[in-house]
Amino acid sequence: MHSRAWLSFLALPSLIAAPETVCTLGPGVSSYKPASDQRPSPDALQIAGRVNTAVKPICGQNCPTMALFRNTTAPNIMLFNDAGQAKIVYSPQFFSTAYDRYGDLGILAVVSHELGHALDATLGAKWVNEKWTPELRADAWAGCVLAHVDPGAGGFIPALDALASYPSSAHPNWAQRLPVIRAGFAGCGGDPAKLQRK
Repeated sequence: MHSRAWLSFLALPSLIAAPETVCTLGPGVSSYKPASDQRPSPDALQIAGRVNTAVKPICGQNCPTMALFRNTTAPNIMLFNDAGQAKIVYSPQFFSTAYDRYGDLGILAVVSHELGHALDATLGAKWVNEKWTPELRADAWAGCVLAHVDPGAGGFIPALDALASYPSSAHPNWAQRLPVIRAGFAGCGGDPAKLQRK
């Protein structure tokens, strides 16, 4: 039995009985082995705490739980729906590389994208365009989460750079993604002009 870190994220509605990979960011074929799931690192839990704080204004007291695991067999970061329970699994190597390049805000952004899939499955919002693909809707929700984050003096550039650097295989190009992220940011009270990228 693995010990889990439960976060105040969201559970996906029960759609299927078998585990389903909802999203995997970055390239590579999954060699993921669920039996290798481990508790997240203290650093990952600290980032998850920042995401939790940002999510509270979005879903209030209706935020169910989501599990967070680290797993050396995971390619980058993944979201699973397992009989209605959502879990995020990350590769420690991926988090280390992403942190070296983009810092805490970069990790927060990719976690927010994965969480965005769960938010999209459980919440409605007038600013979400139903014609957007699932990956674009998750990007929009990531923008919504970022609207509730203090980026610090460097602004949101590291978050945007991380999102641009680690697309899923189903993502369109960045030129299509950035306006959607800005729409989510604005939809949740942020000033989209703050989402500038060099």
